[in-house]
Amino acid sequence: MGGLFGVVSKGDCVSDLFYGTDYHSHLGTRRGGMAVRNAEGIQRSIHNIENTYFRTKFEPELATFRGNCGIGVISDTDPQPLIVGSHLGTFGIATVGKIANLEELIRTALGRRRSFSDTSSGTINPTEMVSKLICEEDCFENGIRKVQALVRGSCSMLLLAGEGIYAVRDRLGRTPLVLGRRDGAVAASSESCAFPNLGFETERFLGPGEGVFLSADGWETRIEPGPAMQICAFLWVYYGYPASEYEGINVEFARNMCGAALARNDSVPVDYVAGIPDSGIGHALGYATERQLPYRRPFVKYTPTWPRSFMPQSQQLRDLVAKMKLIPVRKLIQDKRLLFCEDSIVRGTQLKDNIRVLYSYGAREVHMRPACPTLIYPCEFLNFSTSRSTLDLVGRQVIREIEGTEDTDLEAYAAHGSEKNLAMTEEIRRRLHLTSLKYQRLEDLVASIGLPKERLCTHCWDGSSYF
Repeated sequence: MGGLFGVVSKGDCVSDLFYGTDYHSHLGTRRGGMAVRNAEGIQRSIHNIENTYFRTKFEPELATFRGNCGIGVISDTDPQPLIVGSHLGTFGIATVGKIANLEELIRTALGRRRSFSDTSSGTINPTEMVSKLICEEDCFENGIRKVQALVRGSCSMLLLAGEGIYAVRDRLGRTPLVLGRRDGAVAASSESCAFPNLGFETERFLGPGEGVFLSADGWETRIEPGPAMQICAFLWVYYGYPASEYEGINVEFARNMCGAALARNDSVPVDYVAGIPDSGIGHALGYATERQLPYRRPFVKYTPTWPRSFMPQSQQLRDLVAKMKLIPVRKLIQDKRLLFCEDSIVRGTQLKDNIRVLYSYGAREVHMRPACPTLIYPCEFLNFSTSRSTLDLVGRQVIREIEGTEDTDLEAYAAHGSEKNLAMTEEIRRRLHLTSLKYQRLEDLVASIGLPKERLCTHCWDGSSYF
């Protein structure tokens, strides 16, 4: 996925930029970067953060940074921010999202004899592609409009230009951007949770496709928002931070509502409710409260050395990290009927290992209640996980096993309570060795978030798509 933070201040902005960017570390694990403009130009630093924290890499450099205007990024893809020299002037740029038609845009550019410099990952950097498109126009605003018109998927960005920052949300608002203000400074952030401890008050969320220019005195809209929004519903289910809000809706509150919705459709007798740490906890608390059942922690997360579930990039090593960081508590497992809430079931590998541990510690029953429907369609719009290909999704694996082919009616499997949906769910339950498995209904998930369905992207569950 990735996260952006930018700040313009009447004083030095480096401390705000450092901590604001660090508050996005849950959104990516490959690289972090900061760029600051001062009287001497743009000062930039980029580090690999696959095996350590953003803070660890950047803190020693803070004394050398200075400036009142800067952008930062946590990225799961390429090195950022980029510094670009052009007829528009020298500017910094950082992006998040996924350009689904990147290869097409590259072919068109090469056909026009354009060249690319950043191919360090073996492919052309998507952010450089975006900067090329911007530089083909006579001003930043027209360049941004060109990007939004040509990019399929999503592309939100921060541009460090002149004496301020352009903050631009992707055309359909799949990724969030929020503006904050305090005396003498303004900021733009992917996560509103970056604001409170830095003294910023949330002012408003950018609309889909909206572009604003930030200065130390405030901001002005340079590109008006579009009418259609498709913000990713998975923000509230899983990868958003509990303290954050998107479109004014708090993540933890929405997860509590998801859990309560699961509970209203359930009556299985259990001893207590638990959440798979960390993102399942909010759902489980909502479930337990609604059914008036005790909440317990039969798994405790060891955070001092295993802090992030995304880390590292290798799937095999991620599975090891996931296993090592969850420590079982035998006293709360032995002879108990346990019900767990989880954000989702993607591959099922990690969950299967956890369930095996529970039974080995004497659990009588293990029930699972995912907070969203079965993932059937891989995400085409965001780079928030490397486990979203068709081959990775346990739902698609089971459908292929049942049908014997990829060419089948997926809508029948996505329809909650249909014969095929129940057959798929039963096979996933059997594979994971669960006592029972019930998925969230899509309409209950949408209601828990509180936005109209047409304003949410639910593609990974029902295949709906809107480029």
